[in-house]
Amino acid sequence: MSIYTFDPDDAERFAREQSIRVRKRGDELQFAYCPYCRNNTDDKNTFAINLETGQFKCLRASCGAHGNMITLSRDFDFSLGTMADEYLNSKKRFKRIHRKGYPVPTPAAISYLKGRGISQKIIETYHISSKKKDENIIVFPFYDENNILQFVKYRKADFDKERDRNKEWCEADCKPILFGMAQCNMENKTLVMTEGQIDSLSVAEAGIENAVSVPTGAKGFTWIPYCWDFLSRFDTLIVFGDYENGNITLLDEMHKHFHGTVKHVREADYKDCKDANDLLQKYGKDAVRDAVENSEPVKHPRIIRLVDVKRLNVSDLERFSTGFGKLDETLGGFYLGQLGITTGKRGLGKSTVTSQFGIFAIKSGYNVFFYSGELMAERFKEWFERQVAGNRFVNGRLDKFRKMQYTVDANVTPKIEKWYGDHVYFYDNSILLDSDDEEDETLIQVMQAAAMQYNCKVFIVDNLMTAIDDDINSDIYRQQSNFVKELAKFAKKYNAFIMLVAHPKKDENFSPDSILGSSNITNLCDFILRYAEPKKDSNVNAPRVLQIWKNRLDGKVNYEGIPIYYQDSSKRVSESDLFDWEVGWESEKEEFTETDEDVFGDFNADEEW
Repeated sequence: MSIYTFDPDDAERFAREQSIRVRKRGDELQFAYCPYCRNNTDDKNTFAINLETGQFKCLRASCGAHGNMITLSRDFDFSLGTMADEYLNSKKRFKRIHRKGYPVPTPAAISYLKGRGISQKIIETYHISSKKKDENIIVFPFYDENNILQFVKYRKADFDKERDRNKEWCEADCKPILFGMAQCNMENKTLVMTEGQIDSLSVAEAGIENAVSVPTGAKGFTWIPYCWDFLSRFDTLIVFGDYENGNITLLDEMHKHFHGTVKHVREADYKDCKDANDLLQKYGKDAVRDAVENSEPVKHPRIIRLVDVKRLNVSDLERFSTGFGKLDETLGGFYLGQLGITTGKRGLGKSTVTSQFGIFAIKSGYNVFFYSGELMAERFKEWFERQVAGNRFVNGRLDKFRKMQYTVDANVTPKIEKWYGDHVYFYDNSILLDSDDEEDETLIQVMQAAAMQYNCKVFIVDNLMTAIDDDINSDIYRQQSNFVKELAKFAKKYNAFIMLVAHPKKDENFSPDSILGSSNITNLCDFILRYAEPKKDSNVNAPRVLQIWKNRLDGKVNYEGIPIYYQDSSKRVSESDLFDWEVGWESEKEEFTETDEDVFGDFNADEEW
């Protein structure tokens, strides 16, 4: 990473500090006038900052100013944060340390460091000495890459915590730089960084070039702006920080700032030691050298070695039947961990077919959570139980308005409820009527509770537009995209199957991009089913088809569609005109009386559904 990373807020802050009105247009922040040629306002909105890159340009030929936020920082004394400001435009004045020649190592310094495993040769190379007035105070001089003494640090060799106030301290008002910069071989593009000076000396003692240490401990990074150019000359940084409580000091911050490859000493190579000097004293130079040479790159949370990935056998993945033979043949069933989308024109029956998917999940032994943004719980239960019951156990009668009404036979409802009782859960949308709730849970949070507390593995979300939180301060497409992204993450995290109902745009020629909302929605899902009428030139005689427009698993699709039939009494959909399959509750056979005037089950292709 660079010394500065662009933040769009900085562009807006710059405009405020310059008192210039701005407007957002696409990915640009357009200024009412250019801050460079601000007295020439004839051509408005000629200056803009790109909100993705931070680059700017004035389009006026007589000006032509261009650059980035760092340019603006330098030209207008605009702050980009402490670290960037110090590097780009430092105003600090540091003490100049006057010293003729290099300090000569003193017997006290040699004796102390030899006791820590450091040879006289290394002590002389790094010019370690002690104070004349108190030889127990070891002096570590910090020379920059130009051999200029910039910083001095002191260490109490006979430190006693009962007697002494500090073990280490620094010369006041000096420029903080890295210890060992002057001793580095700039032809070698690998730098080793430790926390303490004696640790970097220990690395040098092991024969490793370019060992440096930080001036003010693991939490002090004021040195970065003054050493940035030096750091930028290296390709690889090996962090050999102190190993404490399972963490390596310096590592997180240097991984954030260093522009090249960041490595670290492996936990096993510390050999239960705290730091490089501890390792040197207990196990010798070879152990320190091996620790550096065996260092490994920092693991990025989203980057893994393919060879370390467990081999997948698709046939072993957990899945259940869709309830449609030809759909199973194409998709292989519904897999846990997948996010699917069902789409189709309003009123064609996509909610009907999607709820039936949930029934086949129950049949396969899974707990199912249903969300409906359009049906209250009572209405959904009536719909759902008709699909579970099947035509043989649904009674029909004409009401006083001559409209056919269907109800599940009261003799079988106890068995049906017993069958699905602990396996079906429904989002209680009646709570939406209660305006007293100040902080409702999001649908995702409710789904998490269903997964964790009720072991739900299958989630039917009907539909996208009613499921998202309506945030007036957020773009609707961004809300949709974020919600579907959360669903995709949810499916993987809880190893769950999610079927999302989404409406299409009013496109004559359907494609995945025809789904209403952000185009990112279709990129996030694993497959897309479209419930539609057959094409006019099709040989399909069924009133509906179930098309497969996307199939991430193996790419198999079916644009023509699987013929689908519908039975109004049971609200069941089928690949044929046979609808009386069993879902499980019927296993205990009982006799039921049917009468011609009570039972209606014939399919009527002309009926609206």
